[in-house]
Amino acid sequence: MIKILIVDDHAVLRSGLAMLLNAQGDMTILAQAGSAAEAMELLKQVKPDLIILDINLPDKNGMELAEGILRKYGLVKVLFLTMHDEPEYVSRVLEIGASGYMLKNAADTELINAIRSVMHGEFALHRGLTDNIARQKYRKFSKENIAVAPPKASLSKRESEVLCLITLGHTQQEVADQLGISIKTVETHKSNIMDALGTRKRSDLVKYALAHGLINAYQP
Repeated sequence: MIKILIVDDHAVLRSGLAMLLNAQGDMTILAQAGSAAEAMELLKQVKPDLIILDINLPDKNGMELAEGILRKYGLVKVLFLTMHDEPEYVSRVLEIGASGYMLKNAADTELINAIRSVMHGEFALHRGLTDNIARQKYRKFSKENIAVAPPKASLSKRESEVLCLITLGHTQQEVADQLGISIKTVETHKSNIMDALGTRKRSDLVKYALAHGLINAYQP
C-alpha cells in the first residue's frame, strides 16, 4: 500500500485528489496539509512513502520545503503537482532530488501511473512538458546550469531509445510495449545505461538525456 501525504493550499483540490487516490486499491491518504508548517508537523506523526506537493504554498516555496524534507526524511519520495510548466522548475526538481513533476491538468490515469512509477524508482515527468519547444529549453538550460558527466561508454541505439522513452515519462511497461521487448530487457538496458553514465539515480538519466539533446534526436 502506497501511503501518501498531500500538501496543497487548495482544500478542494486536496479533497478531490484524496478521493481519487483512496479509490485505488494500492494507495491510501495518510493526511493532508495546507501549508509547509502544517506538513512538517504532520511528518512528526505520520510516515508517508510519498508526498504530493505543490510549489505555491502560503508560507514557503514548495521547492524549499521539498529540499528540507528530503534532507531530513531521506527515504520519502516527493512528487510535485503544480500548474508551473516552465523548464526552470523541472531543472530545479532534478537538482534537489525529487522523484517527479506533474501538472495539475494531467488526466487521472496519468497521475496514478506517475505515482506508481515513482514508487518503482522511476522519475515521473508530465508528458505535456516534452514537446519540441520545451525540450529545446530544457537542453539549453541543462547545458548552462547542470554539470553532466560524459558517459564511460557509448550507448547503443536501443539503449538511447530506452533512455529517451524513460525521459519522456513512459513506464517500463510502456517502453517494453513500444519497442516490442520484454520488461526484463528494458530493466537490463536501464541497468546498462546507468553503468555507462556512472550513476544509479533515475534523475541523472533524465538530466543526461535533456542536456545532450537525445530526445530531439529520437524518432519513434
